[in-house]
Amino acid sequence: METVFKTWKTSRKLYLDFFDKYSLDQLNKIPNGFNNNLIWNIGHIIATQHKLIYIGSDLQGYLSDEVFNKYQSGTKPTAPVSQQEADGLRSLLISQIERTINDFENGTFVTYNERTTGVGFHLTSIQDAFECNNFHEGLHLGYAMSIRKFV
Repeated sequence: METVFKTWKTSRKLYLDFFDKYSLDQLNKIPNGFNNNLIWNIGHIIATQHKLIYIGSDLQGYLSDEVFNKYQSGTKPTAPVSQQEADGLRSLLISQIERTINDFENGTFVTYNERTTGVGFHLTSIQDAFECNNFHEGLHLGYAMSIRKFV
């Protein structure tokens, strides 16, 4: 799992860079031809990680229902994100990793609900969920790198 966690940390660092390189207006801009923006992609990977890892393990996790419902699959931006909300998402990018790895190392994830994701990943274990999460974050990082060219 060390490599899985290393990959995840690297991915999250790349997402954090968007906060340093782009203004709030740029993070919120939906370019022509796109359905979402940089900040939605960040919120979405946070919500999806929660779903894959915690909900898939029948655990509460650490994400508010408000954030989860706003950024889960099937959603799209409906209004610009405030600076306060952007700061909260930035904080979650880091805190989610620390808490989740700590929970994994402490044996918190005991069971996992087998299922197939919308992109065809068949998940049978918490390790599958972490690997799928890395795939998903890489997919959205690609979307975000495309969006950044137009903001």
